[in-house]
Amino acid sequence: MKKMYFIAVYPPQEIIDEVKVFKEDLALNYNNSKALKNDAHITLFPPFERELSLENDIRTAFNKINTDISPFEIILNGFGSFPNPKNPVIFAKPEENAELIKLYVKVTEQFTFNKRSFHPHVTVGYRNLSWENYLKAWEIYKDKEFKTKFIVDKITLLRHDGKWIPIAKKN
Repeated sequence: MKKMYFIAVYPPQEIIDEVKVFKEDLALNYNNSKALKNDAHITLFPPFERELSLENDIRTAFNKINTDISPFEIILNGFGSFPNPKNPVIFAKPEENAELIKLYVKVTEQFTFNKRSFHPHVTVGYRNLSWENYLKAWEIYKDKEFKTKFIVDKITLLRHDGKWIPIAKKN
């Protein structure tokens, strides 16, 4: 049986709740309910599929990630978007952060497949967000103010079991 996995950084619950307000707005006013399925996070390694029997190997690789870096602060400041007509995304935008990039590099030293460029973001709207609704929402969100910050002191490995559940954390 195959399962999906991914690696992420999660903000504290109060920021997850703040971001959820934006997700609820997109669900209510822009017909974008799918974004409500996931808690706010920054993806360090995108979802990948593996046999459940390989989960111990995935956990071993996850535990080998060199996270020997001091806790660091991420500032979310305003909103950004990926204006792809087939799959538009609106997100809370982290300010540029060298420590976050270092952490991403350390993750990809252990998880070497599926290399993609790294565009850190906290998704607010995506999946079933139509192009027309994206354009309407972006008119509002491009100038909307939102600023908060949090400390990154761990990473999380998640498995999809109907919803994403944390199966390992690493400081």
